[in-house]
Amino acid sequence: MATPTVENYLKALHLLANEKDQINVSDLSEVLHVSTPTANSMAKKLNQWGLIIYEKYRPLTLTEKGKDEAAKVIRKHRLTEMYLVEMMGFGWEEVHEIAEQIEHIQSPPFFDRMDALLGHPTTDPHGSPIPDKNGFIVERNFRKLGSCQEGDQVKLSALAFSSSEFLQYLNEKELQLGVNLKVLSKEAFDGSITLQYENHPSVTLSKKVAEILLVEG
Repeated sequence: MATPTVENYLKALHLLANEKDQINVSDLSEVLHVSTPTANSMAKKLNQWGLIIYEKYRPLTLTEKGKDEAAKVIRKHRLTEMYLVEMMGFGWEEVHEIAEQIEHIQSPPFFDRMDALLGHPTTDPHGSPIPDKNGFIVERNFRKLGSCQEGDQVKLSALAFSSSEFLQYLNEKELQLGVNLKVLSKEAFDGSITLQYENHPSVTLSKKVAEILLVEG
């Protein structure tokens, strides 16, 4: 049952559940780039296997068993991303596609050893929490940079979205996790925000970018 396809569906459902109050088959098909009939067919199978609750015309819901299985896939993916960055020197913009392949290896000892070598990290290179080996996820409370006001001093701690293109954009701005930011001003008209950090006395980011950057402090 733990095929790459099943794991991809469970992971997608878990991640969607963190973004939306209700998940329907069309959401799933869009995220996985499959047709709605294909997603609907797989949802029925996941229901039969006790991984989700599927009822026609009602939102999809992961069962506790489904949540546990999804968290294990997410753990493998995020541990792999961290290993690629910390132990192999990959950039944070390079690791997603590689981790997409490695996450389907069915060998708990392999990922336990990876975890130990890394010193049991709690977050991946993009600041997302890594579930423990039992599937438990410790969520941290961040706020969007876009919610900050002039004079606020915060630390960049995570990303709400992390495509390779966006990560390359952040590289160009020399914005990395752990960087301390000072909000110099915020434009009332368009929500753009001007920051000061490290060797950058004044950098302006769009509202779109400021909504993706997650900060604390």
